[in-house]
Amino acid sequence: MIRRTVSRSAVPTRVGLALAATSLCVAACGSGGSDPAPADSSTTAPSSTTSTAATATTTVTSDQAETLCRDLEAQLSDWRTQGPTLGRGGLNILVQTWAAQYGLNAAVVQNRAIVDDATEETCGDVRSQAIDLLEIPDLATGLVGL
Repeated sequence: MIRRTVSRSAVPTRVGLALAATSLCVAACGSGGSDPAPADSSTTAPSSTTSTAATATTTVTSDQAETLCRDLEAQLSDWRTQGPTLGRGGLNILVQTWAAQYGLNAAVVQNRAIVDDATEETCGDVRSQAIDLLEIPDLATGLVGL
């Protein structure tokens, strides 16, 4: 009889990773749904007003946009090989990593088009290639769960 054991140190790591992934999904997925109507709408501000105000103040600097462009360009050959389905997953990981690096997670969640705006101005050719390879109308459309 073969008996498999899991070291005690591996369990917290797996649990931690699972919790981190779940919290990321809940945070990202929870923002896209519709909120139930409040019981007393006269005392609660609409959520769309809050998110619009936060989105309007967030801008991507030219250095941040250039980093995103370099990261996208580095993935183009992989996406040619992998195809659009795997490539779209890669796009999501790339944008999440980039946004986390610059503290732009909330801005991207609230306005996915910020990625298109930054890349269109900085590296339109790389953006166009990525859109063609991933078979999406724009980069924002390819971002799932953000």
